[in-house]
Amino acid sequence: MVRKDFGFLLNRASKELKPHGTTEFPCAVYASRHTERSKNVIPWHWHEEMEIIYIASGTLRAKVPSRTFILEQGDCIVINSNVLHFAAAEGECSLHSLVFAPSLVGGTEESVFTRNYIRPLLSCPSFSGFCFPASKDERAADWFCEAFTSMTQNVPGFEFTVRENLSRFCYSLYEKFQPQLGRWNPALNQDSLRVKKMLAYMHENFSDNITLADIARSADISERECLRCFQRTIQLSPMQYLLKYRIMQGAELLISRPADGVAEIAGFCGFDSPSYFTKMFGRFYGCTPRAYRKLNAEG
Repeated sequence: MVRKDFGFLLNRASKELKPHGTTEFPCAVYASRHTERSKNVIPWHWHEEMEIIYIASGTLRAKVPSRTFILEQGDCIVINSNVLHFAAAEGECSLHSLVFAPSLVGGTEESVFTRNYIRPLLSCPSFSGFCFPASKDERAADWFCEAFTSMTQNVPGFEFTVRENLSRFCYSLYEKFQPQLGRWNPALNQDSLRVKKMLAYMHENFSDNITLADIARSADISERECLRCFQRTIQLSPMQYLLKYRIMQGAELLISRPADGVAEIAGFCGFDSPSYFTKMFGRFYGCTPRAYRKLNAEG
Protein backbone atom coordinates (compact mmCIF):
# COMPACT_ATOMS: atom_id res chain seq x y z
CA MET A 1 0.00 0.00 0.00
CA VAL A 2 1.29 3.46 -0.86
CA ARG A 3 1.76 5.89 2.02
CA LYS A 4 0.41 9.39 1.41
CA ASP A 5 2.97 11.19 3.55
CA PHE A 6 6.59 11.21 4.54
CA GLY A 7 5.74 11.63 8.29
CA PHE A 8 9.21 12.07 9.74
CA LEU A 9 10.14 10.57 13.09
CA LEU A 10 13.74 11.58 13.80
CA ASN A 11 16.02 10.97 16.73
CA ARG A 12 18.17 13.77 18.12
CA ALA A 13 20.87 13.11 15.51
CA SER A 14 18.36 13.56 12.63
CA LYS A 15 18.30 9.82 11.88
CA GLU A 16 14.90 8.76 10.67
CA LEU A 17 13.46 6.11 12.99
CA LYS A 18 10.37 5.06 11.05
CA PRO A 19 10.71 1.56 9.58
CA HIS A 20 10.40 1.30 5.80
CA GLY A 21 8.70 -1.91 4.72
CA THR A 22 9.06 -5.15 6.67
CA THR A 23 11.91 -7.46 7.65
CA GLU A 24 10.69 -9.88 4.95
CA PHE A 25 10.52 -7.16 2.27
CA PRO A 26 12.41 -4.02 3.38
CA CYS A 27 10.97 -1.54 0.89
CA ALA A 28 8.22 1.07 1.20
CA VAL A 29 6.51 3.39 -1.28
CA TYR A 30 5.36 6.94 -0.55
CA ALA A 31 3.48 9.68 -2.36
CA SER A 32 3.19 13.30 -1.25
CA ARG A 33 2.52 16.82 -2.44
CA HIS A 34 4.66 19.77 -1.37
CA THR A 35 4.58 23.54 -1.64
CA GLU A 36 7.35 26.05 -1.01
CA ARG A 37 5.88 26.90 2.42
CA SER A 38 8.30 26.10 5.23
CA LYS A 39 6.00 23.53 6.83
CA ASN A 40 6.11 21.43 3.64
CA VAL A 41 9.87 21.00 3.40
CA ILE A 42 11.53 17.62 3.87
CA PRO A 43 13.96 18.44 6.72
CA TRP A 44 17.61 17.46 6.91
CA HIS A 45 17.65 13.78 7.90
CA TRP A 46 19.31 10.48 7.09
CA HIS A 47 18.52 6.79 7.21
CA GLU A 48 20.28 3.51 6.59
CA GLU A 49 18.11 2.76 3.57
CA MET A 50 18.72 4.02 0.05
CA GLU A 51 16.00 6.23 -1.43
CA ILE A 52 14.80 6.93 -4.96
CA ILE A 53 12.56 9.97 -5.49
CA TYR A 54 10.61 10.48 -8.72
CA ILE A 55 9.19 13.90 -9.59
CA ALA A 56 5.62 13.23 -10.73
CA SER A 57 4.96 16.93 -11.32
CA GLY A 58 6.50 20.32 -10.55
CA THR A 59 10.03 21.16 -9.43
CA LEU A 60 12.02 20.00 -6.41
CA ARG A 61 15.23 21.40 -4.92
CA ALA A 62 17.09 18.56 -3.22
CA LYS A 63 20.30 18.87 -1.23
CA VAL A 64 22.95 16.46 -0.04
CA PRO A 65 26.22 17.54 1.61
CA SER A 66 28.00 20.00 -0.68
CA ARG A 67 25.58 19.62 -3.60
CA THR A 68 22.17 20.88 -4.74
CA PHE A 69 19.95 19.33 -7.43
CA ILE A 70 17.08 21.03 -9.24
CA LEU A 71 14.72 18.27 -10.35
CA GLU A 72 11.92 18.58 -12.88
CA GLN A 73 8.97 16.39 -13.80
CA GLY A 74 10.11 12.90 -14.82
CA ASP A 75 13.53 13.16 -13.12
CA CYS A 76 14.72 10.63 -10.53
CA ILE A 77 17.24 11.15 -7.76
CA VAL A 78 18.91 8.37 -5.79
CA ILE A 79 20.14 9.13 -2.25
CA ASN A 80 22.82 6.86 -0.82
CA SER A 81 22.53 5.08 2.51
CA ASN A 82 23.41 7.14 5.63
CA VAL A 83 23.59 10.43 3.70
CA LEU A 84 22.10 13.64 5.10
CA HIS A 85 19.54 15.10 2.70
CA PHE A 86 16.93 17.85 2.46
CA ALA A 87 14.29 18.79 -0.10
CA ALA A 88 11.85 21.63 -0.76
CA ALA A 89 9.43 22.38 -3.56
CA GLU A 90 10.02 25.19 -6.01
CA GLY A 91 6.40 26.35 -6.11
CA GLU A 92 4.52 23.05 -5.93
CA CYS A 93 5.48 19.47 -6.69
CA SER A 94 4.24 15.92 -6.36
CA LEU A 95 6.69 13.20 -5.35
CA HIS A 96 6.77 9.42 -5.43
CA SER A 97 9.43 7.63 -3.44
CA LEU A 98 10.88 4.16 -2.92
CA VAL A 99 12.88 3.67 0.30
CA PHE A 100 14.65 0.33 0.53
CA ALA A 101 17.35 -1.55 2.38
CA PRO A 102 20.39 -2.26 0.18
CA SER A 103 20.15 -5.90 1.29
CA LEU A 104 16.96 -6.21 -0.80
CA VAL A 105 19.19 -6.00 -3.86
CA GLY A 106 22.43 -7.42 -2.49
CA GLY A 107 21.18 -10.28 -0.34
CA THR A 108 23.55 -11.58 2.32
CA GLU A 109 26.82 -9.88 3.27
CA GLU A 110 28.73 -12.75 1.66
CA SER A 111 26.87 -12.70 -1.67
CA VAL A 112 28.59 -11.71 -4.91
CA PHE A 113 26.03 -8.91 -5.35
CA THR A 114 26.86 -7.31 -2.01
CA ARG A 115 30.61 -7.89 -2.16
CA ASN A 116 31.21 -6.82 -5.77
CA TYR A 117 28.55 -4.16 -6.34
CA ILE A 118 26.47 -2.94 -3.39
CA ARG A 119 29.14 -2.54 -0.72
CA PRO A 120 31.55 -0.61 -2.99
CA LEU A 121 28.66 1.63 -4.10
CA LEU A 122 27.52 2.37 -0.53
CA SER A 123 31.05 3.36 0.50
CA CYS A 124 31.82 5.40 -2.62
CA PRO A 125 32.79 8.94 -1.49
CA SER A 126 31.53 10.48 -4.75
CA PHE A 127 28.05 8.97 -4.44
CA SER A 128 25.96 10.90 -1.95
CA GLY A 129 23.17 11.57 -4.42
CA PHE A 130 22.76 11.14 -8.17
CA CYS A 131 20.17 12.51 -10.59
CA PHE A 132 18.81 10.62 -13.59
CA PRO A 133 17.37 13.44 -15.76
CA ALA A 134 14.37 12.43 -17.85
CA SER A 135 15.81 14.42 -20.75
CA LYS A 136 18.93 12.23 -20.87
CA ASP A 137 17.86 8.85 -19.55
CA GLU A 138 14.24 7.77 -19.86
CA ARG A 139 15.08 4.28 -18.60
CA ALA A 140 15.32 5.42 -14.98
CA ALA A 141 11.79 6.84 -14.97
CA ASP A 142 10.54 3.59 -16.54
CA TRP A 143 12.34 1.50 -13.92
CA PHE A 144 10.92 3.60 -11.10
CA CYS A 145 7.35 3.67 -12.42
CA GLU A 146 7.31 -0.08 -13.05
CA ALA A 147 8.47 -0.79 -9.49
CA PHE A 148 6.22 1.84 -7.93
CA THR A 149 3.10 0.81 -9.84
CA SER A 150 3.53 -2.90 -9.25
CA MET A 151 3.94 -2.36 -5.52
CA THR A 152 1.13 0.16 -5.08
CA GLN A 153 -1.28 -2.00 -7.07
CA ASN A 154 -0.16 -5.16 -5.27
CA VAL A 155 0.41 -6.95 -8.57
CA PRO A 156 1.06 -10.70 -8.08
CA GLY A 157 4.81 -11.21 -7.78
CA PHE A 158 5.42 -7.45 -7.33
CA GLU A 159 8.38 -8.32 -5.10
CA PHE A 160 10.29 -9.66 -8.10
CA THR A 161 9.42 -6.61 -10.19
CA VAL A 162 10.52 -4.19 -7.48
CA ARG A 163 13.77 -6.02 -6.80
CA GLU A 164 14.55 -6.28 -10.52
CA ASN A 165 14.13 -2.55 -11.12
CA LEU A 166 16.00 -1.55 -7.97
CA SER A 167 18.83 -3.80 -9.19
CA ARG A 168 18.83 -1.89 -12.48
CA PHE A 169 19.27 1.38 -10.60
CA CYS A 170 22.08 -0.01 -8.48
CA TYR A 171 24.00 -1.51 -11.39
CA SER A 172 23.60 1.69 -13.41
CA LEU A 173 25.02 3.65 -10.47
CA TYR A 174 27.84 1.12 -10.12
CA GLU A 175 28.76 1.69 -13.79
CA LYS A 176 28.66 5.48 -13.43
CA PHE A 177 30.81 5.56 -10.27
CA GLN A 178 33.13 2.65 -11.04
CA PRO A 179 36.23 4.87 -11.48
CA GLN A 180 35.72 6.24 -7.95
CA LEU A 181 34.87 2.95 -6.23
CA GLY A 182 37.33 1.90 -3.58
CA ARG A 183 38.59 5.41 -2.98
CA TRP A 184 38.12 7.13 0.36
CA ASN A 185 37.62 10.79 1.12
CA PRO A 186 38.34 11.24 4.83
CA ALA A 187 37.59 14.98 4.77
CA LEU A 188 34.08 14.49 3.38
CA ASN A 189 33.34 11.65 5.80
CA GLN A 190 34.65 13.71 8.72
CA ASP A 191 32.40 16.65 7.79
CA SER A 192 29.35 14.39 7.78
CA LEU A 193 30.19 12.88 11.16
CA ARG A 194 30.82 16.31 12.67
CA VAL A 195 27.58 17.77 11.35
CA LYS A 196 25.59 14.83 12.71
CA LYS A 197 27.11 15.45 16.16
CA MET A 198 26.35 19.17 16.00
CA LEU A 199 22.78 18.62 14.78
CA ALA A 200 22.27 16.18 17.65
CA TYR A 201 23.49 18.82 20.12
CA MET A 202 21.22 21.52 18.69
CA HIS A 203 18.16 19.27 18.60
CA GLU A 204 18.69 18.26 22.21
CA ASN A 205 19.43 21.77 23.51
CA PHE A 206 17.47 24.14 21.22
CA SER A 207 15.48 25.46 24.21
CA ASP A 208 18.67 26.75 25.85
CA ASN A 209 20.69 29.85 25.07
CA ILE A 210 23.34 27.99 23.07
CA THR A 211 26.12 29.78 21.22
CA LEU A 212 28.32 29.05 18.23
CA ALA A 213 31.07 28.07 20.68
CA ASP A 214 28.76 25.52 22.31
CA ILE A 215 27.89 24.00 18.93
CA ALA A 216 31.53 23.80 17.87
CA ARG A 217 32.50 22.25 21.20
CA SER A 218 29.97 19.44 20.71
CA ALA A 219 32.10 18.21 17.78
CA ASP A 220 35.46 19.14 19.37
CA ILE A 221 36.32 21.70 16.68
CA SER A 222 36.94 25.44 16.55
CA GLU A 223 34.22 27.97 15.79
CA ARG A 224 35.86 28.77 12.46
CA GLU A 225 35.98 25.09 11.47
CA CYS A 226 32.37 24.70 12.63
CA LEU A 227 31.30 27.46 10.23
CA ARG A 228 33.30 25.94 7.37
CA CYS A 229 31.96 22.47 8.07
CA PHE A 230 28.31 23.61 7.97
CA GLN A 231 28.90 25.62 4.81
CA ARG A 232 30.58 22.71 3.05
CA THR A 233 27.89 20.27 4.11
CA ILE A 234 24.47 21.92 4.21
CA GLN A 235 25.16 25.44 2.94
CA LEU A 236 23.76 27.11 6.06
CA SER A 237 25.49 28.61 9.06
CA PRO A 238 24.94 26.80 12.39
CA MET A 239 22.94 29.74 13.78
CA GLN A 240 20.75 29.94 10.65
CA TYR A 241 19.99 26.24 11.00
CA LEU A 242 19.27 26.65 14.72
CA LEU A 243 16.88 29.55 14.06
CA LYS A 244 15.00 27.54 11.43
CA TYR A 245 14.83 24.49 13.70
CA ARG A 246 13.50 26.57 16.61
CA ILE A 247 10.80 28.11 14.42
CA MET A 248 9.75 24.70 13.11
CA GLN A 249 9.57 23.34 16.65
CA GLY A 250 7.49 26.37 17.60
CA ALA A 251 5.06 25.66 14.76
CA GLU A 252 4.59 22.10 16.01
CA LEU A 253 4.04 23.27 19.59
CA LEU A 254 1.43 25.82 18.53
CA ILE A 255 -0.68 22.89 17.34
CA SER A 256 0.21 20.22 19.92
CA ARG A 257 -0.05 22.54 22.96
CA PRO A 258 -3.09 24.75 22.25
CA ALA A 259 -3.36 25.91 25.88
CA ASP A 260 0.11 27.50 25.85
CA GLY A 261 0.43 31.14 24.88
CA VAL A 262 2.74 32.40 22.15
CA ALA A 263 5.12 33.90 24.71
CA GLU A 264 5.41 30.59 26.54
CA ILE A 265 6.14 28.69 23.35
CA ALA A 266 8.64 31.33 22.26
CA GLY A 267 10.51 30.94 25.54
CA PHE A 268 10.50 27.16 25.31
CA CYS A 269 12.01 27.37 21.82
CA GLY A 270 14.91 29.52 22.99
CA PHE A 271 13.61 33.01 22.12
CA ASP A 272 14.15 35.74 24.73
CA SER A 273 11.59 37.97 23.03
CA PRO A 274 8.08 36.85 21.96
CA SER A 275 8.04 39.71 19.43
CA TYR A 276 11.24 38.43 17.79
CA PHE A 277 9.73 34.94 17.65
CA THR A 278 6.63 36.38 15.96
CA LYS A 279 8.76 38.34 13.50
CA MET A 280 10.88 35.32 12.53
CA PHE A 281 7.82 33.06 12.43
CA GLY A 282 6.24 35.43 9.92
CA ARG A 283 9.31 35.22 7.68
CA PHE A 284 9.18 31.43 7.61
CA TYR A 285 5.42 30.80 7.52
CA GLY A 286 4.00 34.01 6.11
CA CYS A 287 1.63 34.62 9.02
CA THR A 288 1.63 35.25 12.75
CA PRO A 289 1.83 32.36 15.25
CA ARG A 290 -1.79 32.99 16.30
CA ALA A 291 -2.99 32.94 12.69
CA TYR A 292 -1.02 29.74 12.06
CA ARG A 293 -2.57 28.08 15.09
CA LYS A 294 -6.09 29.13 14.06
CA LEU A 295 -5.61 27.99 10.47
CA ASN A 296 -4.32 24.57 11.45
CA ALA A 297 -6.85 24.10 14.24
CA GLU A 298 -9.64 24.70 11.72
CA GLY A 299 -7.96 22.47 9.12
